[in-house]
Amino acid sequence: MLDFLVFLAIGIFVALFFLNFYFRVKIMKVYKKLISNRIEFGTSHIFNMDKMKKEILPKYPAYTEDIMAFSNHIRKSLLIASILLVAITLVGIILKNI
Repeated sequence: MLDFLVFLAIGIFVALFFLNFYFRVKIMKVYKKLISNRIEFGTSHIFNMDKMKKEILPKYPAYTEDIMAFSNHIRKSLLIASILLVAITLVGIILKNI
């Protein structure tokens, strides 16, 4: 049981590591396009879709897909990373108490 939990923790950590690179590549492609076209918006726009639709998308209608892709990738990567970090923490707590 102990070996399984250790390998599980290592596996989740490796998954988190590769997830970081996967989303970094996807996000950077869109980010470069947005930066080269001088499209700017804040983190509050990324996490509040109503604010994004009201303030940013009307300014840059030609880049709606890129803006939405960028914000979706950011939100997805944070959600998955948070879940993996909670899983690593839970496995660590279980390992400590064994």
